[in-house]
Amino acid sequence: MSLTFYYAPMSTASITEAVLAELGTPCDRVKLDISAGDTRKPDFLKINPNGRIPAIVHEGTPIWESSAITMYLGEVFGVDAKLYPAPGPKRGEAMKWIAWSNVTLAEAASRLSASLPTNSEGAVQSNSQDWVPTEQRSAIALEKAKADIALCLRILDGGLEGKSFLIGDYSLADTHLQGIVGWIGTMEVDLMPFPNVTGWLKRCGERPAIAKLMAG
Repeated sequence: MSLTFYYAPMSTASITEAVLAELGTPCDRVKLDISAGDTRKPDFLKINPNGRIPAIVHEGTPIWESSAITMYLGEVFGVDAKLYPAPGPKRGEAMKWIAWSNVTLAEAASRLSASLPTNSEGAVQSNSQDWVPTEQRSAIALEKAKADIALCLRILDGGLEGKSFLIGDYSLADTHLQGIVGWIGTMEVDLMPFPNVTGWLKRCGERPAIAKLMAG
C-alpha cells in the first residue's frame, strides 16, 4: 500500500490527520508551508490544481477535498475498523454530515476566518487562497458569517439531540465534523448556547487518537 498525506500545521488538514489517526492507517507525510507558498508550487499543483491542502495520493491516485478524503478513507479502511458504515442508509447519513460540514458549515467558518485579524487564532494564514486583504474586510461580512455559523450550530445541536454521536456509534463523520467545530471554537464564536454540540465535542476529544493529537 502506498499512501501519502500532504498537510500543513494549523489547517483543515488536521481533519484528515485525525481520520488517519483514528484508522491507524500508516502513510508518508509531506509537510507544506502555506505562508511560504508551498501549496502554489508546480509539484504540488500537479497533485491538487486548486493549490489547497489536505490532499492524499493513494496507489498513485491524487484525492483532494477533505470531505472526499474522509469518505474515501472510510470506504477503504473504515468499514472493517467499525468506524464507517457499510453501504446503506447509515452510510448515507454519515455522508450527509460530512458533506454538510464542508459545503455549509465550513463555508461560513471560512468567511469568519478570513475576516479575523491576520495571525489571530483561527484566522486564515497569509498567502492562503482564502486570505482577504485588510482593506477589503468588513464588519458586516464578519457579523453575517457569525450569524450563519450560529444557524449551522443550531442544526447540528438538533441533529445530536438524544445521541452521543452523529449516527449513533462513533464514526468518521464525528471525526470529520469535530475538526471543523473545534476550529470554530477557537474563533469569536460562543459554543455554550449549544449544549448538545459542546457535550458531543467533549466526547470526541476523549477519543484516544484525538486526545493524543490534541496533546501533541
